[in-house]
Amino acid sequence: MENHNPLQLRTVNVARYVTPLREGGSLPAIVEADDEFLYVLKFRGAGQGVKALIAELIGGEIARSLGFRVPEIVFAEVDSAFGRTEPDEEIQDLLQFSEGLNLALHYLSGAITYDPVVTKIDPLLASQIVWLDSFITNVDRTARNTNMLMWYKELWLIDHGASLYFHHSWDNWEEQAKRPFQAIKDHVLLPWASQLEEVDVAFSALLTAEKLEAIVASIPEDWLLKDRTPEEAQEARNVYKQFLTLRLNASKTFVKAAQHARQANI
Repeated sequence: MENHNPLQLRTVNVARYVTPLREGGSLPAIVEADDEFLYVLKFRGAGQGVKALIAELIGGEIARSLGFRVPEIVFAEVDSAFGRTEPDEEIQDLLQFSEGLNLALHYLSGAITYDPVVTKIDPLLASQIVWLDSFITNVDRTARNTNMLMWYKELWLIDHGASLYFHHSWDNWEEQAKRPFQAIKDHVLLPWASQLEEVDVAFSALLTAEKLEAIVASIPEDWLLKDRTPEEAQEARNVYKQFLTLRLNASKTFVKAAQHARQANI
């Protein structure tokens, strides 16, 4: 099988299930790996399956390439025997359906959820995060669920599995790539995002074709092969790359939509 990992992400083996994170809709968990570090494990056997893992990988690594703080993303192997001693039947089933390659993020021990009332974000950083989420169509950075953490007084971005929702319906992906992102109206940082045009210029230059290609090339073949032939899997990889390229070229459309939404909210 072809090896896709140009970003050189590490692969760890899950050694111990520590505790579920029940606030997550897909029931992620804190686990210990064979490198003795703790990770937040995202399961391929959860509701959205490997699509959520692909979105997490692409969204997180795009954020990292733009200079945001994102916990280290690793591939995580779950052994078939791993869940046999788990007493909770729901978790046991999840572990069984997640045998093989999963995705995990380094666990930021002691981090607290970002609260806009407590911590003020400057307009440039707010604009950068709003731009990112408009680009990757991330519906999950709202006041109810910010998916940002404060760790040692620095802001970290987490949970990008709800991004790239075009891949839940592939039929009109080209049209979706060029659309404004209407859900940006609910973004927790939108009121402070007053520098979107400046950010658009800077980030459009940073996200080169080579960077996008390297990120998409890192999607494990195994994830793309689910319910597909090898030829269809390669086509799916190409669609991800083309979607991101088209969306970047149409960035003025989603920037304008975010600006209009911000004006309507102020």
